[in-house]
Order: sequence, then structure tokens, then C-alpha cells
Amino acid sequence: MDFESWIMSTVSISTSTSHSMTAPAPGDEKAKDPLSGMTLLTPEGQEPRSRSSIEITRNALKRIRVAMGKEGISPDQGGLRLGVQGGGCSGLSYNIRFDTQARERDRVFTFGAGVETVNDPSGGKPVRLFVDPKSFLYLAGMVLDFEETLIRQGFNFINPNSTKSCGCGSSFSA
Repeated sequence: MDFESWIMSTVSISTSTSHSMTAPAPGDEKAKDPLSGMTLLTPEGQEPRSRSSIEITRNALKRIRVAMGKEGISPDQGGLRLGVQGGGCSGLSYNIRFDTQARERDRVFTFGAGVETVNDPSGGKPVRLFVDPKSFLYLAGMVLDFEETLIRQGFNFINPNSTKSCGCGSSFSA
């Protein structure tokens, strides 16, 4: 089974924004900050929380490495491609898949060199994210997280550029 089939069959993609849809309860810091309690990894050569970058969580790093190992994608050449395309309930949809190499105009972000994760098939090798120039307009400043609970598991796009998202969680408006 290829990664796109796997991601759609076992993992839901959801969108979170840094703007709360409902008023947080007084003193509820997590409702105010969707990144509260997360360990963020900044790409090599970038400043933390930069609007000209993308960050991932340690959980996302672990899940990307495990999936790359299952798919036989070499961390030395391949990576995870993040993109945005027209469509979906809210107008734009996230696209996530593996690619064997970066394209000429891609922004390439490298994460996790030397950071080991549980059951890490890569032995702490870095992972790369590839983002095309058009998609980057909508993804700049976002955080990719992976959440695994009893109810759901999936990648979360915590995207400050998203003004609203739909109920299915895989589309948004900017």
C-alpha cells in the first residue's frame, strides 16, 4: 500500500488554527495557545517561530520516520511533500505524500538530525519536508503535529494562515 492510500485509510488530516473558534475559559492556556505543551523542532538554519518557515513536533518527526521506513523512502534523498490544492468544503485542501526528491523550486526544510525517537528506523537521521512555492504562501509559519488518542490519530496542520476549517478537517480557507 502506498503512503497516500495509507494516510487516507488510517490517518485523518485535520486543521487547527491559532485563532480559537470559541472563547476560551478563563485560565485555560491550552485553548489560547494550540502549541501549548508541544515540543517544536525548527528546521536547520531557521529561527524558531519564523513566519518564513515551517516547524514540526517531535510526534510528527517520529511518525514521518516510521512511515518513511515502511515505504522504503531513503531519508538521504526523499522526504515528505506538503502542499495545498484547490477544493474541499472550505476552498483549499492539504495534500501530504512522500516524494523521492525535491523539485527545482521547492523549499526544503530539514528536521531532527541526531534527534532519536522511539522505534526510530532511521537511527536519528534527519527528515526533509518539500513545499512548492504556491503552497508555501498558505503554509508559511505553520506547525505539523501528529496526534494519537483513543478516538483519533492523524496529522494536524496548526496553520496561522487558516481563517476557518470544515468539519471533515482536511480543508480550510485563508
